[in-house]
Amino acid sequence: MSFRPDEAASRRRRVNAPRVRAARAARAARAAAALLVAATPMLAGCGKGSSSAVRSADTGASARLTVRDDFGNEVALAPVPRRIVSLNPTTTELLFALRAGNRLVGRSRWDEWPAAAKGVPAVGDAIRPAVEQVLAARPDLVLLYASPDNRAAYDRIRGAGIRVVALRIDHIAQFERAARILGRSIGDPASGDSVADSVATTLDRVRRATRALAHPTVVWPVSDSPPIVIGGGSYMSELLDIAGAVNLYAGTRAPSPVVSVEDVVIRDPDVVIRGGGDPSRTWSRTWSAVPAVRDGHVVQVSADLVSRPSVQLGAAAVALARALHPDATIP
Repeated sequence: MSFRPDEAASRRRRVNAPRVRAARAARAARAAAALLVAATPMLAGCGKGSSSAVRSADTGASARLTVRDDFGNEVALAPVPRRIVSLNPTTTELLFALRAGNRLVGRSRWDEWPAAAKGVPAVGDAIRPAVEQVLAARPDLVLLYASPDNRAAYDRIRGAGIRVVALRIDHIAQFERAARILGRSIGDPASGDSVADSVATTLDRVRRATRALAHPTVVWPVSDSPPIVIGGGSYMSELLDIAGAVNLYAGTRAPSPVVSVEDVVIRDPDVVIRGGGDPSRTWSRTWSAVPAVRDGHVVQVSADLVSRPSVQLGAAAVALARALHPDATIP
């Protein structure tokens, strides 16, 4: 960080040396305070309990900012990237929300939100990506999902001298942290904070609106064969809680456990959630045994809203709350 010389102090230097030394000391104190103020919001922006943090390391006259990603490595935030490959639907959508979609030169074939993302060249899968295709896009930053299956690709891309940030985004808090980290990574921390804060504000508003309402018990199937439901390890279970419902499988740590329909029948949910597809579609024989399905106690939500933990989280919570509590006022 540099400061413009104080011209008045320069003139006094020729007259009074002791006063010059005092002026120098004051300027040094102001510079140290300015560095501390600049670093503080970046440190705070990563959220409590986050495994990632933006850090400031003194390198003489300036401070070099880094981020610790979810593979445990420190990644420099400078220089600002101009060519980005994002292999995660959440980070791809976030970059468009941060007005940095024009920097994308590659995405995974699963990254389809927003619609403009489909105009970015697909360079393969999000899990175990084709490293050669990624490098052929000549990125200066690659964003990966922090899955053990991606560790080999992560190491190879780093070995080629490319910056890589691996983020695991399975929960709402991890999304908010990722928004702040990406904002800083692209040189626009204010936008990252704004997106994170906007989503958090909407979620808090829905939570307050449903707090005093009766919370129905729910099951959210995502597969017929084998029967799979949303468990406590998923952001979708967190959305149910915010929207004023009790996920009967919230106690299961897995995000999507395999269950038996007999167990669902025994738990006897008040409501069954259906995400995506044709709402008039006939339920399979598997789920037709559940009393709530048989009695028509089914809530339909858009797959476009709930299929990823991204900038639509607030809208997803609103839609769920309104469907679960049609007689309540959900702002």
